Amino acid sequence: MKKHIISIAGELASGKGAVSTVLAQMLQYGIYRNGEYFRKLAREKNMDITTFNEYAKSHPEIDLQVEKSAAEYAKEHDHFIIDARLGWYAVPESFKVYLTVDINEAARRAFYDEKRKSTENFASIEEQKADMQKRYRLENERYFKLYQVHKEDLSNYDFVMDTTHITPEEAAEKIKAEYEKWLAE
Repeated sequence: MKKHIISIAGELASGKGAVSTVLAQMLQYGIYRNGEYFRKLAREKNMDITTFNEYAKSHPEIDLQVEKSAAEYAKEHDHFIIDARLGWYAVPESFKVYLTVDINEAARRAFYDEKRKSTENFASIEEQKADMQKRYRLENERYFKLYQVHKEDLSNYDFVMDTTHITPEEAAEKIKAEYEKWLAE
């Protein structure tokens, strides 16, 4: 059964947060963000985001709690966007979107994103890039161990889009058009 929920997953710094914000405004939907919750937990432990990813590897209850919270929210709400790596898994009745981005562009975006500085603080874009590649591997290992899924397996999604050369507004417009088609099917 389809719900009026869009789950947006994707690569690090692919624009999930910016696109979900624009899309939520367009559709007048709410947003549920797993990443904010995960970063909050990292700050509470006084850890940067990569160290917390490593910590979560030996504490699977963290990922289980994060994903369960999205699934529980979806049971009680409709007309919202899930900004989460495994939102598609937690809420399979959602319209499942995956955003890709070139790693060099992703590292540049992340390096200049002031909101990330409390949990990611690097001296160069190259350091940022190396850290992002490490986090990507850590997440894949954790998610496969816990759920036996690969978040980058594009067959999990209804719509896949590269955001390397487009704005969040352009991405949101494309997602909205595909979402409307999906609802009408």
